[in-house]
Amino acid sequence: MKIVIAPDSFKDSLGAAEVAAAIAEGLAEVWPQAQVVQCPMADGGEGTVAAVLAACNGQWRRQAVRGPLGELVSARWGWLAQGRTAIIEMAEASGLQLVPLAQRDACNSSTYGTGELIRAALDAGAERIILAIGGSATNDGGTGALQALGLAMRDSDGNALPPGGLGLARLASIDLENLDPRLAQVRFDIAADVNNPLCGTQGASAVFGPQKGASPEQVAQLDAALAHYADLCAQVLPRDVRNEPGSGAAGGLGFAAKAFLGARFRAGVDVVAELVGLDQAVRDAHLVITGEGRFDAQTLRGKTPFGVARIAQGWQVPVVVIAGTLGEGYQQMYQHGVSAAFALPAGPMTLELACVEAPRLLRERAADIARLWQAARSGSTSCNN
Repeated sequence: MKIVIAPDSFKDSLGAAEVAAAIAEGLAEVWPQAQVVQCPMADGGEGTVAAVLAACNGQWRRQAVRGPLGELVSARWGWLAQGRTAIIEMAEASGLQLVPLAQRDACNSSTYGTGELIRAALDAGAERIILAIGGSATNDGGTGALQALGLAMRDSDGNALPPGGLGLARLASIDLENLDPRLAQVRFDIAADVNNPLCGTQGASAVFGPQKGASPEQVAQLDAALAHYADLCAQVLPRDVRNEPGSGAAGGLGFAAKAFLGARFRAGVDVVAELVGLDQAVRDAHLVITGEGRFDAQTLRGKTPFGVARIAQGWQVPVVVIAGTLGEGYQQMYQHGVSAAFALPAGPMTLELACVEAPRLLRERAADIARLWQAARSGSTSCNN
């Protein structure tokens, strides 16, 4: 019996590796002889680097960079020596979690620190850089990151633009002359689960600006500023990517990565699955167990259980989901390779207590699943073989 455990993290509770370990312990209570393969997963958001490094024996590295509002922060990034691959979560340098609620400022926050992490990866000799771009505090079209990498952006008086998206309304010229030449030698992959364009009603400012502190008036101003920025980019670059899916990700960092770095945009779960070898692990498995904190209709938008189920479905391997909570519309996943889904709590429980008790609850649900599977297969091949 071979079981692959491929969960995402449970936000505010456990990392993906900890979730996988707890599930493995529960399975071992019923199937002590089973072959269990742990593949911690992520979808391009928080925990992506941790999941990949845990599965691939990578290294954590740390760099002092500018945070979203210019403060100094200590940001981690990942390094895979085999393949000379750097994995960067932009949220480590430019994330919403770095800014207290009362200080969130979509107009002036900057991705400069993310550019500094990219520069650190270049200094390390990276040949491939994976940018996981969930959880941003920014709406600057990725211009801060580009400026950290040498791009010059000036107003009509020749002055460098201030940080943030609102200042892009004054952008008059873009100079690529000092853009770091090493960028042209590196393969860039964007890992995300957001497919919004840069501008418009479904763009970066309109959809994500309010959660970053933008008022309705500021949303309109930011959207216009990003459109002006895209117009000038179209004059100096071979193609205009503003309307391509994902250009609006991370406040427009997706646009900058595509337009200036030649980045390939991919679903985050697919990038992680490739790095951890999930397809190879699943192809001869009898069962796959995945999970996330909240399992609902939004999972269909490319979150980890959706990606895991799609891979398992290709090999006709059943998938069971363990989630912190089962939200509205989760049953839709039954049409996409999921066989069953279970919530952690066995009865009424506060969210705070469920987070604290998550390891025990994961072990119990995993053991329950093993017993149910064992009962269903009784009379056929023993589950201990």
